[in-house]
Amino acid sequence: MLFFCYPLICMAHQSGMHPNTQIQYVKLQIEKKAEPYYSAYLQLIHVADSLLDMPQHALKNLSVPGYYINPEGHRSRSSLLSEDAFAAYTCALSYRLSGKQKYGEKACYFLNAWGTINKEYSDSDGALVLTYDGTALLIAAELMFDSPVWTEDAKMQFSQWVTLVYQQATDSIRIRKNNWGDWGRFGSLLCASFLNNSQNFNFNVQLIKSDLDQRIAPDGRMVEEIKRGKNGIWYTYFSLAPITASCWVIYNRTGENLFLSKKEGVLIKKALDYLLYYAKHPDKWKWALNPRSGKGELWPENLLEAMSGVYKDNKYTKFLKHKRPIIYSFHHYAWTFPTLMPLRIGTYQESTLLPDHY
Repeated sequence: MLFFCYPLICMAHQSGMHPNTQIQYVKLQIEKKAEPYYSAYLQLIHVADSLLDMPQHALKNLSVPGYYINPEGHRSRSSLLSEDAFAAYTCALSYRLSGKQKYGEKACYFLNAWGTINKEYSDSDGALVLTYDGTALLIAAELMFDSPVWTEDAKMQFSQWVTLVYQQATDSIRIRKNNWGDWGRFGSLLCASFLNNSQNFNFNVQLIKSDLDQRIAPDGRMVEEIKRGKNGIWYTYFSLAPITASCWVIYNRTGENLFLSKKEGVLIKKALDYLLYYAKHPDKWKWALNPRSGKGELWPENLLEAMSGVYKDNKYTKFLKHKRPIIYSFHHYAWTFPTLMPLRIGTYQESTLLPDHY
């Protein structure tokens, strides 16, 4: 059973993506300069330092044309939110791990900008872009929630933005049958976590459980995403990223483990293995010739890095061996800092988490 209260009167706020146990574990590894965490932390701080002078780009109306109709217009509009959301998340996590106020202040700078300036979204991809980029703002907000750096008035304003703008976008697409729905559910879960809305949280959990076997076939293929032809491997990843991130939020907030449940867990693992196989062997992709495989990019590495902490699969370890530490800083935000912030089912213990593959 979920026990939520209105966030502005809670004594402490638990992050759906980065629970306190994870934060404390990582801080201990940083103090010990243990790898790969220490290198990943230095990478994080380097990026955060580069963002301290970056101005915000908040828009009153996030109007984003459809990518396949106007790709340049889509990229130019969506990048404004993407850059700010990544900066907020990076600085908020840097603040929580380092304790340095300059990072917390910068994170709040971006949160406050979007929380006060942005009033609406529009055009074909407005809801989708706001949803999959805005996840980073919600994660940053939970990381900053208990900090004195973020004022009560600013938190209240951001909460209103979440309710009146962001959640409207997430909930408007969460019943879609493809990756739109997966991002909508993840974004809506983050809203429910931030606002402590147990009813909406449970609704999203039931949505995910109700149709996962329609989204993922028994052999692991993503039923809607393989229809994208040459981009089918990408869209398979792009669907699995929010599905797995949703499962992680659900586990942290309720203890329910969909990663290892009889139905959901089996399907998710099948889909991850399907994705890995074709990322390694794009020439065997049966749905189109010369598919985009992720070569030279950091997907699906970021997803598999996160899932390696759940499934402990040596295939994932081997695939990732020479690519750590990973920061995924482009386009959407589910698994952004997977090397630095490991996943663990159960307690964070030294013997079970220290890597043997770095």
